[in-house]
Amino acid sequence: MNIVWMTWKDPSHPEVGGAEIVQRELVKRLLADGHNITILTAAYAGAPAKTTDGAYTVIRNGNRYTVHVRTMLYYLKYLRGWADIVIDEVNTAPFFAKYYAWGTKRYMLIHQLAREIWFHEMPPVISHLFYQLEPLYIRLLRNQRVITVSESTKKDLVRYGHKPEHISIISEGLTSMPIDNLDQVHKFDTPTLLIHGSMRGMKRTVDGIKAFETAKQSILNLRLKISGSSSGPYGQKVLEYIAQSPYKDSIEYVGRTTDEEKETLMRRCHAILVTSVREGWGLIVTEANSQGCPAVVYDVPGLRDSVKHGETGIVTESSPTALAVGVTDLLSDPKQYTAIQSAGYEWSKLITFDQSYEYLKQAIRV
Repeated sequence: MNIVWMTWKDPSHPEVGGAEIVQRELVKRLLADGHNITILTAAYAGAPAKTTDGAYTVIRNGNRYTVHVRTMLYYLKYLRGWADIVIDEVNTAPFFAKYYAWGTKRYMLIHQLAREIWFHEMPPVISHLFYQLEPLYIRLLRNQRVITVSESTKKDLVRYGHKPEHISIISEGLTSMPIDNLDQVHKFDTPTLLIHGSMRGMKRTVDGIKAFETAKQSILNLRLKISGSSSGPYGQKVLEYIAQSPYKDSIEYVGRTTDEEKETLMRRCHAILVTSVREGWGLIVTEANSQGCPAVVYDVPGLRDSVKHGETGIVTESSPTALAVGVTDLLSDPKQYTAIQSAGYEWSKLITFDQSYEYLKQAIRV
């Protein structure tokens, strides 16, 4: 099969995220099965306009704002008639391949809707505009096959007119292997929480710090470690908040980490806090579970999928106070903690890219 994959960023992009990791792993398996893949994506500084490696080609046109139009024009000029399958990956904005990739099997791949994220990432005028526009263009993309990664996103799509029978769910996957067994886990001597990930408004890192401050009033020796990039205005806001915290001596910002350092933190810390506005799945939760670190998360799309409340982690209302209660409940009952840690670890072993690829093959019928 000849497959065209339209996406905002390809896996070589310097700002690669979770969606690009999923893309990379699925493309790798498609290539191994003998398919030809052409990625149409945005350019970035220092990247060649075209790279080819056997059956794998990446074409870079435009920037994050023009890539959608440039991709359409390139497809119509060079790839129409070649492609058997077109995958339109929606990262905030779709490529609308449904309306010009005629004569092919067309699929929309979407991890999550933006919805409330607009208000945390964009200026007020723009955020209100696109918050209103998003349901409209999601409705315009009805009556085609859709691939997503969670039941929450499927429900969102059905709410905006997509037919449930047209939506396939594929699993996420882990790029690192779960530890061999929980006997390898050696926690810090004092109870320690972890917040990991790039500091952005939609991640609500400050909420996690506030929850730590409240929980520390009950667990006096509680500590917090924060890892991830602090670049950008919100990252500076987080660092300023830490500096002013009455518990700043119990908070350590370790900066950006390698995958190995991240996994070590997950094995040493007692729980990870995730306070995003919404996620496609919440892969950081599964990664932490795979290293023996249970999660306490907000009850939002994606996170309510990656955590089974009371079984593999704790799901709370979206407030620092509620999150703090979840933390104290988890850490104050050793028997419950061990059961949740074990269940999360066992579940993480089932969430693999091999399984994700099997679901993808069923969805696109290759």
